[in-house]
Amino acid sequence: MSKAKTVFSNAVDSVNTGLMEVVATSRASKIAKAMVLMLAFAFIAPMQVQAAEFIGEAIDILGIVIIAIGGGLGIWGVVNLLEGYGNDNPGAKSQGIKQLMAGLGLILLGILAIPQLATLLPVG
Repeated sequence: MSKAKTVFSNAVDSVNTGLMEVVATSRASKIAKAMVLMLAFAFIAPMQVQAAEFIGEAIDILGIVIIAIGGGLGIWGVVNLLEGYGNDNPGAKSQGIKQLMAGLGLILLGILAIPQLATLLPVG
């Protein structure tokens, strides 16, 4: 028999032995697994309600934060826009209008899109 066949045969034998050890579980271990599974479900069920409430509050806070960032960016854009008009600087005007539009976009995102995340949660 060649060396490769011997190595392959030994590998197959060790895998089969390992599978037999996994399959041969005692009745006590099956009962222990069932008890652990029941305890896990007993603790997970109340946690799902708490998680849904937490995620709902997090969505509200996320919306407020995004609106605040959008408002700050919009104000910064207005300042840059006014500065560009005051100094007749087309670069500052361009940057100001971009910041203003980005700020308004973030405000709209916070008002319209972020609250829609709550609809993704299952109602239990």
